[in-house]
Amino acid sequence: MKPIVQISLDIISIPEALETARLAMRSGIDWLEAGTPLIIAEGMNGVRALRSEFPGVPIVADLKTMDGGWLEAEMMAKAGATHVVVMERAHPETVKMVVKAGKDMGVKVMGDNLGAEDKIAAAQRLESLGCDFVIHHIGYDERRGLVAAGQACPSPLDQLREVVTTVRVPVQAVGGLTIEQAIRTPEYGAPLVVLGAPLTIDAESFKTASGNLEDKLRLICDRVHAYAG
Repeated sequence: MKPIVQISLDIISIPEALETARLAMRSGIDWLEAGTPLIIAEGMNGVRALRSEFPGVPIVADLKTMDGGWLEAEMMAKAGATHVVVMERAHPETVKMVVKAGKDMGVKVMGDNLGAEDKIAAAQRLESLGCDFVIHHIGYDERRGLVAAGQACPSPLDQLREVVTTVRVPVQAVGGLTIEQAIRTPEYGAPLVVLGAPLTIDAESFKTASGNLEDKLRLICDRVHAYAG
């Protein structure tokens, strides 16, 4: 899979999400993500708004499904999502139902190993249950809690190579990466580069980051798309 760049719209209003998405598309972003904060604040209307304005662009709906797998995946697919996210910590039947809905409705399933004690084994389980992608994820609260306790903060890069080599599906690394680290994840075999909080979104306020974001995104996209492996 060639490297792609995805922006996570971890924003809580549709107008700002659309404005940031327009900026991102001008910069060369490949995929848009209706981030969890946007879905919590605006529901499926956020996904519908993105689909209406960007009819040909892949859209990830990051609802982080934990139960009701088929029904939630159906809602996201009907709203216009092309990719949906299910959590490995959910019951295996939930993952199976999301995968079934994905097949029924023509959407891809991204399995997220957030919160798993053994993230490598979790990635293997997600693949075995039929997920099309694995998200290797160190959580926001997990990182902040460890830092507050004076402990070393784990990085998705710590086990990324092991996750990549243990599954055959494409892998995405998320959680606390710097922009430079995110750009380099294809070197680890993880071709899906995701940019969200705190790289392009202010994690403390769920607003678009300040500064010249468009130029920053363009440079990131140019570097990732030039990656030759």
